[in-house]
Amino acid sequence: MEKIEYRAVINYLLKGNTPTQIKDEMDSVYGDSAPPFTTVKFWAAEFKRGRQSLGDDERSGHLKTATTDENIAKVHQTVLDDRRIKVREIAEVMNISKQRICHMLHEILGMRKLSAR
Repeated sequence: MEKIEYRAVINYLLKGNTPTQIKDEMDSVYGDSAPPFTTVKFWAAEFKRGRQSLGDDERSGHLKTATTDENIAKVHQTVLDDRRIKVREIAEVMNISKQRICHMLHEILGMRKLSAR
């Protein structure tokens, strides 16, 4: 069952029931696939405060738009030109976070750090 469906059930059962009673009811109907008590308690409190939406709120933070084919090609070429370059230096030159550069190197390009010894 989807999260939104569970939230709809919690919202429906909230009328006249406590979160503990809702959890017991959901356990008897859904068994092991029922949400945990903390989730039931959280959503019951949200609906009591007047929340109408069943969906998730938008999260803050930047989108991962730095991982484009063009940027990946630039990072790859930069590493091939100077194999002793540091991740920090690549990040400064390209104006991209170190985490995104590491993701491109390790996950996308399949590169890893090797010792020269």
